[in-house]
Amino acid sequence: MLSIARSRHTLFSQLVFLATNALALILGLVYNQKTPELYANNSHGKTGWIITWIASAWVFMALVQMYTGRYRSHSDVDVAEPMTVANMVRYQRVHDDLPDPSRYSVDSGQGTECNSESLFGHSRSPSVQSENQQFSGPTRRYTQEDEDSCDEVSEKRSFLRKAYTNNFFSRHVTRFAAGRTLKAIRFVYVVCERTLIVQGLVAIASGTVVYGGIGRGGAVFNVLAHYVKGGIFFLYGFLTLGRWMGAFADFGWAWNVKPPKEVVGRRKASMPSAEFTESFVIWLYGVTNVFLEHLAAWGSEWTAQDLEHVSISIMFFGGGLLGMLVESTKMRGLLNSAVMSSQSNAHDEAWQLPRQYRFSMNPLPALIIMLLGKMMSSHHQDSMVSTMIHGQWGSMFMGFALARGLTYITLYISPPSSFLPSRPPTEIITSFCLISGGITFIVSNKDTVAVLEGYNLDAMFTFTVTMGLTALLMAWATVLIAIKGWASRNESRNLNTKTHAGVLA
Repeated sequence: MLSIARSRHTLFSQLVFLATNALALILGLVYNQKTPELYANNSHGKTGWIITWIASAWVFMALVQMYTGRYRSHSDVDVAEPMTVANMVRYQRVHDDLPDPSRYSVDSGQGTECNSESLFGHSRSPSVQSENQQFSGPTRRYTQEDEDSCDEVSEKRSFLRKAYTNNFFSRHVTRFAAGRTLKAIRFVYVVCERTLIVQGLVAIASGTVVYGGIGRGGAVFNVLAHYVKGGIFFLYGFLTLGRWMGAFADFGWAWNVKPPKEVVGRRKASMPSAEFTESFVIWLYGVTNVFLEHLAAWGSEWTAQDLEHVSISIMFFGGGLLGMLVESTKMRGLLNSAVMSSQSNAHDEAWQLPRQYRFSMNPLPALIIMLLGKMMSSHHQDSMVSTMIHGQWGSMFMGFALARGLTYITLYISPPSSFLPSRPPTEIITSFCLISGGITFIVSNKDTVAVLEGYNLDAMFTFTVTMGLTALLMAWATVLIAIKGWASRNESRNLNTKTHAGVLA
């Protein structure tokens, strides 16, 4: 969050994170050496090394960007020049063209420095007469040309003094990290930064599989399906929580009026609505899952359970496609063409667009997820514990749909009229239901249920643990967003202070 806010504390927090990760890595290596390998050829260790290298590269790119002046707007501009290719060319030209200061006088160089009193004539320096008596040679009188030349020399020397600070990096690092290379570094840095949550989720998920010893042999497909699908709903819940807290308000996703391009720029103003994105993800899930439902029994006969899962995928495909069509402004215009063709007076109030048109209200994503929850609540399982756990996350998804429906009813009665987030209270419930339902979805895989039954644990155990963990995670996410807001406010305040000081100077 500090990195997204461009805070001055970013590098420190990144180094602390890297040091903590290194300590955990050392402890993991010691543990692996002292214990037998219970899960041969697992992917958790490989995933951990990949994430470690990505995190190290992330911190290194932050160091490169800090040095090359990517954050110069948050630093003191008098400390050093931004080390770009243009400045390096300027540095070389200044270095070659720096004149000899002795050309301003034929004496020994005394009294010829810029701002020295001897350059300001007899009226400004009472010691000039004594200096003329001391030196027998003629002296050159100070002129306006000398003042301009003196200012030029001062500027050149100031630039050289800044450029000589880190001569090695100026010659090597800056040539590497300038221009298109720096843009590429910035792009990769942002990608690593925005996917850290997903990377951490993958590491934790693979760690629970290895620690529990599940997902061996053919069971890996069932475990993988539950982890992937449950993880999607888990992240969806945090995305919904972020929307409620005000994230993506510049896209119009925070239950607010979408700002125009004059306010947020053309790229953000052209972003699709949140409902269109949700419908697209549902459609994509249906398209891909049609071909994956029979993966665990590839080559064998299709069962009734396989056909049930494929039917769910087709429902996602059709529902997502319908949701995208509803979000299309061109489609809405075509649906209104029959009425608009008989329009007689465009200035009549009855022909003005309803205020509900300013905000997207699409219940199809919530409807699809509610039907999924209803189906899973009634889905036959091999054991009572498995049936109850499936019923739990199915009920949570139905709760999400009902809360989202209340959100749309409230906003239909009173549509948002501000660019600021409106924060409907029902969206807290939707995020809670999605996060807890996603975790319960993950736990409902066959191997985990078998472990629970082996330890004589019932479905209420997973339900209570999941609810407590969900509340804790949502509170922590809220704190992180608040830290981001605090860092952004401080950086804006510091920037305004420096700008004001520069104007006064």
